[in-house]
Amino acid sequence: MNKCVYVLQHSYELENGCDETKFLGVFSSFQKAKMAVLEYKKLPGFKERPNDFYIDKYEIDKKHWIEGYITVP
Repeated sequence: MNKCVYVLQHSYELENGCDETKFLGVFSSFQKAKMAVLEYKKLPGFKERPNDFYIDKYEIDKKHWIEGYITVP
């Protein structure tokens, strides 16, 4: 049986084209992550950007980035 976790982040693009991402937590269920979103939406900053929450499901003990990367100057 594969165990999964749910990663909650808040992310949006700044005026200069850069991304602003906040890692908000890791939860044992999607429902718990959704409940956390409801709480975060009450806080300053988050309530002004209520549509920028993301929940991603990750399988435990599995590599999730399987390729290399390059840096573009």
